[in-house]
Amino acid sequence: MADADMDGRDRLTRLADFLFECGMLRKTPRTGYQFLGTGSENVAEHSFRTAVIGHVLAKMAGADVARTTYMCLFHDLHEARTGDFNYVNHIYNSSARTKALEHACKGTGLEEDVLGYWKELEETTTLEARLAQDADQLDFILNLKEEADLGNRYALKWLETAVRRVRTEWGIELARTIASTDHKDWWFLGPDRVWWERKNGKRE
Repeated sequence: MADADMDGRDRLTRLADFLFECGMLRKTPRTGYQFLGTGSENVAEHSFRTAVIGHVLAKMAGADVARTTYMCLFHDLHEARTGDFNYVNHIYNSSARTKALEHACKGTGLEEDVLGYWKELEETTTLEARLAQDADQLDFILNLKEEADLGNRYALKWLETAVRRVRTEWGIELARTIASTDHKDWWFLGPDRVWWERKNGKRE
């Protein structure tokens, strides 16, 4: 892709372009689930919860919450242009992820921020970057636990492998807790457990 395609567009127009591009992540499927056999999500859905997890991990670790969260938020933005490569795809293919981000950000005024987060995330030398990498894995682990709870025995095998990819002590602690928590407990057990018995009008 030539850099000249965005020349001559003012910053506000480029920001509009950028936001349209971010919307493409809603239409970009995560492709690993075709091998798992169940489950689905798009990159925007994945990026949202990854950012929430990054926020949580940074609070647990006493790290820079904003920087960790921003790295998570933008970590897969390049996939609006490259698509999502699953683990099998990566054996045979590669993509120009940094170039895709450079083209996405050109003329927006966001280059320093977004590319800075990307560089830090890829180098993985800071605590915040390691937490962001863990957040990416933890979102996948949450999905695998749900699929395992629903009866996909392969998801349990994948879950065991995914937990071993987590890097930080806080990520490991959270991953182990996720792996032992039923994915539906948050709503089925609370806030009023006996509601399920009374929902047809039955009184104590």
